[in-house]
Amino acid sequence: MSIEERLASLRITLPKAEPSLVCPICVVTGRLLYVPGSGPTPIEGKLPKGKLGREFTTEQGRVFARSAGLEILALVKHQLGSLDRVSRVVKLQGFVNATPEFEEHSLVIAGCSDLMMEVFGDRGKHARSVFGAMSLRANLPIIVDSIFEIA
Repeated sequence: MSIEERLASLRITLPKAEPSLVCPICVVTGRLLYVPGSGPTPIEGKLPKGKLGREFTTEQGRVFARSAGLEILALVKHQLGSLDRVSRVVKLQGFVNATPEFEEHSLVIAGCSDLMMEVFGDRGKHARSVFGAMSLRANLPIIVDSIFEIA
């Protein structure tokens, strides 16, 4: 089953990839594809802004991380032409804009990790780092960087 067929069977629709005008979307070197930090997709036309533990709950953060994962997949597809060219999700690195008391960073970024494993199966198992941040660009609640191996 192709990844496109798998997405359809999971009823997952990718957002339109939005190439950045400021910097390259992705960098390919050797068999690795580096995707820069992706944040959550807009909700009702507006990007969510704020901190986990204050404006947002852990569960809302998981939803944001999943939506960032969808954005990542859209960028990968835009760069490679097909998600079937991905031989492995190598690493996700998540940044969580959180209050000092917030302790569930890993549970938040699991929203993106779970999506990768859902879409790619065993090829979606990856290393992951998660960091709490005092602030992120545009006051986004989360950002996820990613690395993929290309077949």
